[in-house]
Amino acid sequence: MLPIESLADAAAELATTFRGQLLRPSDPGYEDARKVHNGLVDKRPALIARCAGVADVAGALELARNLGLEVAIRGGGHNVAGRATVDGGVVLDLSLMKGIRVDPQRKTAWAQGGVTWGELNRETQLHGLAVTGGVVSSTGIAGLTLGGGLGWLMGKYGLALDNLLAVELVTADGKVVQASKQQEPDLFWALRGGGGNFGIATGFEYALHPVGPTVVGGPIVHPIESARPLLEFFRDHTRSLPDEQTLFAALMHAPDGSGTPVAALITCHCGPIDAAERALRPIKAFASPLMDAIGRMPYTQLNGMLDAAFPKGAFNYWKTNFLSTLNDAAIDTMIDCFARCPTPMGQLLIEHFHGEVARIDPSDTAFPHRREGYNFLVLGQWTQPEGTDACIAWTRETYERMQPFFAAGRYLNYLDGDEPGDPVAAAYDSNYPRLQRIKARYDPTNVFHMNLNIRPQP
Repeated sequence: MLPIESLADAAAELATTFRGQLLRPSDPGYEDARKVHNGLVDKRPALIARCAGVADVAGALELARNLGLEVAIRGGGHNVAGRATVDGGVVLDLSLMKGIRVDPQRKTAWAQGGVTWGELNRETQLHGLAVTGGVVSSTGIAGLTLGGGLGWLMGKYGLALDNLLAVELVTADGKVVQASKQQEPDLFWALRGGGGNFGIATGFEYALHPVGPTVVGGPIVHPIESARPLLEFFRDHTRSLPDEQTLFAALMHAPDGSGTPVAALITCHCGPIDAAERALRPIKAFASPLMDAIGRMPYTQLNGMLDAAFPKGAFNYWKTNFLSTLNDAAIDTMIDCFARCPTPMGQLLIEHFHGEVARIDPSDTAFPHRREGYNFLVLGQWTQPEGTDACIAWTRETYERMQPFFAAGRYLNYLDGDEPGDPVAAAYDSNYPRLQRIKARYDPTNVFHMNLNIRPQP
């Protein structure tokens, strides 16, 4: 174990130039700073470096490397696997790095690594612009973008990573590089889907698109008895969606807090209002919903409409896989499994891929999942510790029963911390060997491994 004096002396030396906060276990603010979104994750870093700028990031990384301590990187949001923290190591926390600069003439935005989607959307929507971002506004831009970036605009504008123009990165040897199609093009390719394996992303430049400020969308909720016809309707309707519309389905519990099981569709149409309302008529006309909240609303409001369902500190355990089919047997299995859900915060979510996200060649970015289809998520979430065993068991059992309907691919951003086999290889498919070679070039000793790790290979 590292002598306490060594870390104390190194931290004291770094503090003479560090603009942010250096927190050790005995310091005020440490207990709050060490907590991550998922209440199941309870780790105690030796040092939390809450960075205020890129020089802080480079300095804290140098400290960790000199002392031989493991490094975890924390952005501005949350990750279900809790890989943004580490026992006994150094957490490089970027959550104070909130700078955003929007250029409405060029239709671009530059944002630092601690920004959340809600914060970025607020700034870009001042100019009637947006980029595909998370469906929960408290999600950080860094983790979501580096691992993929599903969102309400992906049918029209692709994933968050498809809209990247450049990434500012602190590499394992402490260098600050700009990666784009013109500079470090192999690294830029890898960053678009390769997660946090290649360095610490301190800044992102995105292409923006005209969106809003008013869009049409929201949830529509049906009784659980209508789950089968509703999911059949969802399957059939998603075969002909316009690019401007994104449509998800869920078996969940009523948002009024009653715990009543329900079936729901959640949608966003980012096109002209008249076209959006015409496109959403079949959804609004289907059967007899318990609640219809689909309508005109600010894009910023729509982007935050699910936030309350994902409170900080709740216990989370997820399992996810792409579906090869959404046939009748898959639908029946989902309904049967959801009937056994032991928590009123649990849900089964089906996210539909289509449009621009499916037109990009799988080899154009590290993210290979470019076929039209569905991503399936078993979302176990609860608030009381005594519910842990039952909720984890339900999540695992549901995932196991859905195995016959799974495709080979996995969505990196939803993978939990105890995945069997090699989920990272499944997340990258044929792109994995190239990612391993790029990893060997930029991080040959695998400094950045407290993540869904790509092992370096020559």
